[in-house]
Amino acid sequence: MRIGIFGGDASGRSFDDVVASAKRVEADGFDALWMANTLGPDAMTLLAAVSREVPRITFGTGVVPTYLRHPMTMAQQALTVQLASGNRFLLGIGLSHQVMIEGMFGLSWDKPVRHMREYLSVLMPLLADRASSFAGETLTARATVDVAGVSAPPVLVAALGEQMLRLAGTVADGTATWMTGPATIAEHTAPTISAAAKAAGRPAPQIAVSLPVCVTHDLEATRARAAKDFRIYGHLPSYRAMLDREGASGPEDVAI
Repeated sequence: MRIGIFGGDASGRSFDDVVASAKRVEADGFDALWMANTLGPDAMTLLAAVSREVPRITFGTGVVPTYLRHPMTMAQQALTVQLASGNRFLLGIGLSHQVMIEGMFGLSWDKPVRHMREYLSVLMPLLADRASSFAGETLTARATVDVAGVSAPPVLVAALGEQMLRLAGTVADGTATWMTGPATIAEHTAPTISAAAKAAGRPAPQIAVSLPVCVTHDLEATRARAAKDFRIYGHLPSYRAMLDREGASGPEDVAI
């Protein structure tokens, strides 16, 4: 098992602060720094630049929403981060949430599993072979990418439910989770994605598990803070389903 730090997004932070944080992660002996891509600075652009200042650790996105980038654009960006970092990048991608994709961006959330399947049908060949020829119901790409001298970054799909886990195991390199507790990982996530990968003849998938962590002498106050700070995740349907599987009343029950 490798342990990394999930640094959240970079909203309200200077570039120098992000670099300093990454240097601390490396100096403290952690394996990786992960960053979210929300409404602040673009995570892949930041990580490409930060990787030039921090030479050893791995960098990952947790996660970049797919609906806002054509897979051709995603492939170009991911391969560019690989180029900048010397092949130390993990590309985490995900659907985001219906309330954001429809309410904020006015895009269709119809059949999200279909969307991810078609997205990966374009993205994975572009990363591996630098070429894709695909025409689906919602996505089309007949294109090549000319980024030489790098390997394809592993692709981890934010997969919580069974359909998405099976897709990730069959096509991608693993999954990245959030607000998913240890019992759910052991009894649901790992068996489902691993069985799909085995059936598809793929290597054992990576499972990147992200949870809130706090070192504290005051357990009850910290639980109360976690319940307040992460309250939204107890209401978003995908995370609520994982908390219910865990028998957790809210995020405070899976925080470490």
